[in-house]
Amino acid sequence: MHAVVCRRDELAPGEKRALDVGGRRIVLVRTGDGRYFALADVCPHQGARLSDGHLGDELVAERVGERRLHRPAEILRCPWHNFAFDVTTGRSLLEPERYRVKTYPASVEDGDVVVEV
Repeated sequence: MHAVVCRRDELAPGEKRALDVGGRRIVLVRTGDGRYFALADVCPHQGARLSDGHLGDELVAERVGERRLHRPAEILRCPWHNFAFDVTTGRSLLEPERYRVKTYPASVEDGDVVVEV
């Protein structure tokens, strides 16, 4: 199913939105660099809605006390237990083979954001 979920300019970089697409709970994310990703709106750990969680940056540190921005607005954290997921792949940052969130293709067509479920 191919569904238009919003206009491109309705979601700013670094924002997310809960949606119902074809009877599926989805969270649509726009990363800091403007790309769109769609994931199932359920944490595989204990079922919390990821849309209620925090969308944030990934920071990396090469030395103690120094941090730099690595990936802007690409990490979605569960509101219950702070499990962190990469929105580009759906994989958990800590246990990528054990915890994954289903992803759905998202694209922009003629100014509309489209999700394929």
